Amino acid sequence: MPLDCEHKTRFGRQSCATSCPASAPFGIFTYTRVEGPDQLPPASEQVIDVAVLDMNHGWPNLGHDSLVQALQDAACDLREPLTGTGLRIRALSFDVRRRGQVPEPPGGRFALYLGTGGPGHLDPRRNDGTSEGSQGIREDPSWEAPMFRLFDAISADERAALLGVCHTFGVMCRWSGAAEPALRGPTKGKSTGILENVLTPEARQHPWFRRFSEELPDGRRLRVVENRLFDLLPGPESRKAGALAIGHETLGIGGPAGNAVTMLEFARDLASVMPRIFAVNHHPEIVDRFRQMMILGQKLDRGEVSNEWYQERVEVLTRNYPDENSDQRLHVTSDYTLLGPLRFHLNRAVRMRAATLGISVAVHEDSVFAALSPLAVALGRGAEAL
Repeated sequence: MPLDCEHKTRFGRQSCATSCPASAPFGIFTYTRVEGPDQLPPASEQVIDVAVLDMNHGWPNLGHDSLVQALQDAACDLREPLTGTGLRIRALSFDVRRRGQVPEPPGGRFALYLGTGGPGHLDPRRNDGTSEGSQGIREDPSWEAPMFRLFDAISADERAALLGVCHTFGVMCRWSGAAEPALRGPTKGKSTGILENVLTPEARQHPWFRRFSEELPDGRRLRVVENRLFDLLPGPESRKAGALAIGHETLGIGGPAGNAVTMLEFARDLASVMPRIFAVNHHPEIVDRFRQMMILGQKLDRGEVSNEWYQERVEVLTRNYPDENSDQRLHVTSDYTLLGPLRFHLNRAVRMRAATLGISVAVHEDSVFAALSPLAVALGRGAEAL
């Protein structure tokens, strides 16, 4: 760690904004937006498709593009081993809430699904444009049933993975019954900015997250970027959902753990090391604050966002705490709660597709463990036989 693409590390953060070698002509990464069935490109055995579940309902945001960028960075580091193989990686972004576009279940073109954040109530039936928590969203809830069926299919397929942030986290909590949304209300207020979560005792014993614990100053408290109106509160039936709580909110920086769960693991990979279905209530896709500020300025200059929207996000992205390297701490959070699992499952999908086609590639999901201790590497090796 940290998990950054090699090109960005060598040539600087700005280089990828204008000249990413993975997406250049004849590169290995492409992106397609799916707002209707006619916009879905045909599947290809040489293309490893990744489904991005866009939950933003058309609202301006930084998260969706940042999540796609995290995938592009991971693809960029696969350029060398995939050169000459004909294999490529494609992000297909589905407009779920506004257009009702839900991707097909695993077993065909998809093995990895990534869910974004988004505005409004976590129950689409509550988004009538006027109710508290709807944020002005008027929503057709008909997408929810097929989305829950998709989550069921991913859960049943041990070779499929789903990673979600913020709004997707809340939807997954409702799907599983692991927690119920509660508007934070006037006492707590909106949770926004660079804040703090705390790892659970179970997380500190987890094969993946215990490595995270060892990188934290006290083994428990982590920095997160948040922008949310809702807490997710476990209920009396939550244990039956089969989800493992990885993190909780804290009641202020340095305060005690609160009731709201903020990270949940719903399933683990076949080697029982890496989360396979996992979601968080923060924004680990917001890694590079320098680049986010540049994108914010461009959106404001183009008139895509209001000055109020711009200023709120500038405040979030520029907040720091004395006597600590906030950027480093946020990157560690992103590495363990998004980037590491994403790269693990992407590499696995590439390796398995290559094996199906009889193509030899020097790609393995265990490479994610390379920067960790020998113990963690040994744990990761359990995946080799799969």
